[in-house]
Amino acid sequence: MSVDPARLAPMADAIRALSMDAVQAANSGHPGMPMGMADVATVLFAKFLKFDPARPDWADRDRFVLSAGHGSMLLYSLLHLTGYARPTMDDIRNFRQMGSPCAGHPENFLLEGVEATTGPLGQGLAMAVGMAMAERHLNAEFGDLANHRTWVVAGDGCLMEGINHEAIGLAGHLKLDCLNVLWDDNRITIDGGTELSTSEDIPARYRAAGWHTVSCDGHDFADIERALAEAAASPQPTLVACRTVIGKGAPNMAGSHSVHGSPLGDDEIAATRDAIGWTSAPFEVPDDILGDWRSLAHRGEAEHAAWTARLNNSPAKTEFERRMSGELPAGNEAGKVFTSWLDENQTVATRKASEMCLNVLAQHVPDLMGGSADLTGSNNTRAKCQEAFSADNYGGSYVYYGIREFGMAAAMNGMALHGGAIPYGGTFLIFSDYCRNAIRLSALQQTRVIYVMTHDSIGLGEDGPTHQPIEQVMSLRLIPNLNVFRPADIIETAECWHLALQTPETPSVLCLSRQNLKQVRNGGEMLCGVSSIRGAYRLKAADAARKVVLVATGSEVEIALDTAAELEAQGFGADVVSMPCMELFAAQDAAYRADLLPADTLKVSIEAGATLGWERYVGNDGLTIGLDRFGASAPAKQLYERFGLTAKAIVPQILEKIKN
Repeated sequence: MSVDPARLAPMADAIRALSMDAVQAANSGHPGMPMGMADVATVLFAKFLKFDPARPDWADRDRFVLSAGHGSMLLYSLLHLTGYARPTMDDIRNFRQMGSPCAGHPENFLLEGVEATTGPLGQGLAMAVGMAMAERHLNAEFGDLANHRTWVVAGDGCLMEGINHEAIGLAGHLKLDCLNVLWDDNRITIDGGTELSTSEDIPARYRAAGWHTVSCDGHDFADIERALAEAAASPQPTLVACRTVIGKGAPNMAGSHSVHGSPLGDDEIAATRDAIGWTSAPFEVPDDILGDWRSLAHRGEAEHAAWTARLNNSPAKTEFERRMSGELPAGNEAGKVFTSWLDENQTVATRKASEMCLNVLAQHVPDLMGGSADLTGSNNTRAKCQEAFSADNYGGSYVYYGIREFGMAAAMNGMALHGGAIPYGGTFLIFSDYCRNAIRLSALQQTRVIYVMTHDSIGLGEDGPTHQPIEQVMSLRLIPNLNVFRPADIIETAECWHLALQTPETPSVLCLSRQNLKQVRNGGEMLCGVSSIRGAYRLKAADAARKVVLVATGSEVEIALDTAAELEAQGFGADVVSMPCMELFAAQDAAYRADLLPADTLKVSIEAGATLGWERYVGNDGLTIGLDRFGASAPAKQLYERFGLTAKAIVPQILEKIKN
């Protein structure tokens, strides 16, 4: 389609009409951004975006990410107008209502064509960086089977958020030329004009980060096309500053912050219809305009057909399809290696055990794409066989993210959403707080992202309370659809890695120790035993009549075993239950949970962190041994003694409880 304002203007007005009508019907929403960016989006879809509405899962489609997710009606309008099966017009009529896939902010699991769940500002753009990284990585291995762009619509808020600085720094360093950000430069935020809160030169900041920048009049179709063509041809990631008017078309409210997040109202909608010449009833699009929109699919259909022919003639077809499907390689070669560890007796930190696992997994699971936020040597996240992913080697599978924890987590979400990669990334557990909102989006979006969080307790020692996590493990357990693993030794670490890979719709956090831990298990069915499937298991049964059940995780399992031994020596039988994953245990049937944690027995939890929450398993009459204060700077052994995390300190508390 040529840039013919006579055709494109009504197409853009269809977006404006649907957006203002849907927000009005819901009496809730954000009409300003969709109305302001309607012209830019129309040119993008008409001239540049590679998509096929009949096959929204086409692996080589361009990715379109609405980072400014509050303007969700822009995306819903585009999907409907271009011919995606959903949203239907009824879905749009029920915008923001129960049962409609047109949620207030786009959700990737509700609608095909929504590439990412967005709304927390800046994260959509940061996830798009990860999508572009995945595309470049797959292109390096599979050539023109993966050769597409990632387009982002971002607002002033997205560019202000701190994560934006992390994301653009990474993208510029990696020279991700397939990434283009369309900045809705309307100079309006919720509070009012952007001059209230910022005076920075945003294009200069992007250029300093290694980006190409270009600007355009966001309401001049020819100028928009010029700018997007320049972006598409650039050897750098590109920021396109689209100067727009928020609420474009509304004669009295356009350009004002009042149109950002509220319905226009019946009078202003009527005036807008007159101003843009829109005579159709609400939720109706004239056949000729809808026909122009639907005709855009023809280009994508042809490109898709040509790509399918290339795929069918490619010797890499089977492997490419496996990667994009998310299926793991056939066989269990890594599992055979891990099983052999049962016959050994290794004392290693679980961060080191994780590295040992990765040295095996990376050879058998080429999908793995690792990295660390400048802590590679501490997180032990790089396998021996991994090359660095860089602007000079997109075929590498290890990313040096720099000190960008939040940006790393969001980029990993983008990789997982793109497909073809299983991302994992490391930092210290204490810094999970920096990337918590991205971890939450991992869970909400149902992505297979693996967080390797080391230095998981006061056991890290001398770095002191600023680096010693106290509440982090338990607080992460509050996030729905997130498996938080805290393995006790090398065997459980391998099992937790195995399970993290086996849950394609659930992200995982591996909480790993800095200090060495003894191997606590030399038996059981490795990788298919109860510890990996059920989240908790009886590691040691009482030798004498059972009086207490000790429940522990991670480095404290060893302490629980020592405590049990002292109790047994005094004639009090003690079970030891290792609970590497509380979430999986909570999902088990009542009989299994009651067998491990019988109601008529004293139960004691031992974990070097916040005790709040353990009452769920030990009851109000049980004991919760942990740390409900900040730590201190000292060697780990001294800290455990100081804070009562030793068998010597725990046994008297248990005996007093039993005797009373």
